[in-house]
Amino acid sequence: MQMMRKAQIGAAFGAAADHYEACASVQRDVALHLAQMASPLRLPDDARILEIGCGTGLLTREIRKCWPGATLIATDISDDMLQIARRSGLDADFMVMDGEAPTFDAPSFDLILSSLTFQWFTDLPGALMRLHGLLKPGGSLSFSTMGSESFARWREAHDSCAETAGIASYPTLDELRTLLAPYPDAFARDEHHPLPNSGGAALIHHFRSIGAQVPRDGYRPLSPAALRRVIRAFDLAGGETSYHVLYGRITHAD
Repeated sequence: MQMMRKAQIGAAFGAAADHYEACASVQRDVALHLAQMASPLRLPDDARILEIGCGTGLLTREIRKCWPGATLIATDISDDMLQIARRSGLDADFMVMDGEAPTFDAPSFDLILSSLTFQWFTDLPGALMRLHGLLKPGGSLSFSTMGSESFARWREAHDSCAETAGIASYPTLDELRTLLAPYPDAFARDEHHPLPNSGGAALIHHFRSIGAQVPRDGYRPLSPAALRRVIRAFDLAGGETSYHVLYGRITHAD
C-alpha cells in the first residue's frame, strides 16, 4: 500500500513539473531560508552533500551558491521533476530516490538538506534515523517540513461544515523538538508563510499546481456539494491561510 501511495505522490508531482516553479513562491522562500540557516557550516574542500526531494531545483541552486565546490547528489521521487532540474544546467548528480528509503548505506555525507519533503514520509522518526546514519562524523542534516498549523483556516472551514480535511496531521514545533532531542546539536524553529492568493478555489488550484493534492492515507474525498460548502465557509471567513513551516537540524557527533 505504501509503495502505491509513493507512486501516486510521485506521479502527482511529475504532472506538475512543467509549471511547478510558477506556482511555488512559498517553496522558493522556504528553500532560501533553509539554505541561509545551513550556510554558516564550514565544509571540507571535498565535501559531499545529499539533497532529499530536490524537485525542480529550488534548493539545489541555493546549495550551489553556498558550496560551489562540493559534490552534490540531488534526489527526488519524481523523474519528471528531475528532468526539469537537469535541463536547468545545475551542477549536480541527479537520481531518482525515495528519501525515506535512501539507497546509500554508509556514512558518506558531510551535509544532508531537504526542503518541504519530510511531510510526505510515512515514518519520520525512522527516516531521520536512517538519514542520520548517512552522515559522516561532524556532518549535519538540515530540513524544513510542514507544521501542525498549516492551512488552519481551511481545516476550520471543514470543521464548520462537519467535514474532515484531506490534509495530513503535521507535527507541532514541540513535537519536532522532542523527536530531535536524542540527536546532537538539535535545533528547531518555525515560521508562517501566508499564501499569496485568497479563496478556497485558489487554495485547491495551488495544491494541484504544485502536485501536492494527494490526500492523507485513507481519506475519502468530499462530494462536489460538500466541497462547495467548505469553500463557501472558508471564503466567508476571509479565505486566507498559510503554511506553517518547521525548520530542524541534527548533527552526527564527532
